[in-house]
Amino acid sequence: MATNLQTSSEPSLASIVSGIIGDFQELIKQQMDLFKTEVSEELRKTREALATLVIGLIVLFLGAALLSVMLVHLLGWLLPNMPLWVCYLLVGGGISAVGGILTGVAWKQFQSFHAVPEQSVEALKENLEWKTKPN
Repeated sequence: MATNLQTSSEPSLASIVSGIIGDFQELIKQQMDLFKTEVSEELRKTREALATLVIGLIVLFLGAALLSVMLVHLLGWLLPNMPLWVCYLLVGGGISAVGGILTGVAWKQFQSFHAVPEQSVEALKENLEWKTKPN
């Protein structure tokens, strides 16, 4: 009876390829989880900052409105011959000019803002590229 069975301790090619594919799938899953975590963390921080910003802007707006009326009446008191509407025009025009400049600066800042974490996206792209076009 021939019992010449060869048992090799080396894994077969199929098991190696299967292991590589499994590892790759696990890597993609981990990167997707990291990406989701990063995005949700950034959204949470953005919501918190936005809530504080809105409250601050409301308070700032009320203060600015009161100060604007005060400036108009101060200007009318300092220059009694000037009609009140001209005082409102001067104060409103000055505030509008400052607001326009600040809005332009803010717009440029928002254009440079990236909501998606670039490093995670690049790593994910590289891994997907590797899977679709292995060397």
